[in-house]
Amino acid sequence: MLTTLGLLLSLALPLLGFHMSISCPEGQQCQRALLSGNDVLLNCVSPGAYWDYLLLQEPILITPIYNVSIFFNVETRPEGSLLIKNPRPSQTGLYRCHNESGALRVQFEIDFQDATTLHITHRGLGQEPLENETLNLNRGQFIFTRWEPWQDCNRCGALPGERKRLGFCYIWEPLEEPRPCFSYLMEVRMRTMRMRPELQVEACQVPCKKDRPFNYILFESFELNEESLWLTCPEGSIYRPTYWEANGTLLTWQSQLSGEDFSNVLDPTNGGMRLQIFQPAIYRCFVQQELMARFNPLTPPEMWTLQRDEQEAGEGQNGKAGVVLKGLTLALLAGTVLVLAAVLLKFLRPSWGKRSERVLLVK
Repeated sequence: MLTTLGLLLSLALPLLGFHMSISCPEGQQCQRALLSGNDVLLNCVSPGAYWDYLLLQEPILITPIYNVSIFFNVETRPEGSLLIKNPRPSQTGLYRCHNESGALRVQFEIDFQDATTLHITHRGLGQEPLENETLNLNRGQFIFTRWEPWQDCNRCGALPGERKRLGFCYIWEPLEEPRPCFSYLMEVRMRTMRMRPELQVEACQVPCKKDRPFNYILFESFELNEESLWLTCPEGSIYRPTYWEANGTLLTWQSQLSGEDFSNVLDPTNGGMRLQIFQPAIYRCFVQQELMARFNPLTPPEMWTLQRDEQEAGEGQNGKAGVVLKGLTLALLAGTVLVLAAVLLKFLRPSWGKRSERVLLVK
């Protein structure tokens, strides 16, 4: 039964995937730094809208304008918004939404910073973020990290959890507003090792809230016949508090970053939404302190035992119904035999009497 339930929910849950939603006032241009590899929705409420794309470079008047259909990983929603799945750093640029008549509705200057170069630190380990760095462009520019607010604690209750915050690479130039690194340096075609986004983690502890809403939970058992595999937490994201448990034990960034635990690997590029496992255990993942999925990877012998137990459980549930059905079948068969016997006796009675008399005479 659980296998069937898990299959049904696994088919439904992919439709519930999370994406960062970005809005901008109509008629304006908004600037935002985001991480590559994490889905984003650019909002534009204009049914029938179409989007174009400009690579950020100078002079902008001669910059080629492309339809966003040049990207295989974009999808225009019915209401007009643009969903970018697994964006790449090369997709940094200006996204413009036009209504059906061609009028410009909204513009998004998006800097997709490379999540594979993420610099991750933990305060509990005394690890330090990146330092500011001066650029050699003769205009006094320097690179710094602009930090997002701390996310909520990823778990609640008596035991501590962890929380994280994202930091994005920005460049400041005197008398100018700071700009995300990649969109700024596209103009001068320069790169530096300091151009990296950051993720900072620290311990936290908060009480649990009451009256939590019910969530759909994925239950899945499967065979673990490889050295390792990746588990994905539904609704997880680097932009949301997420954590994993293995046999009830919390898997922490602190243990991973300190080198104490190599039995599992949290993927930093998506904030731990994915977990690499190397051995069987009961794995559970939580998003915003709510249980989202339970995974039970088994070795082949354990998988066969589970299938046998489920089959026996199914037979046990249907046992009573099977006995009743068997009884009815036997009763029907017996009734049929009796009816046929009665018919045969009716037609064979005269001959039977004669045969009986002959037998007596012989005696």
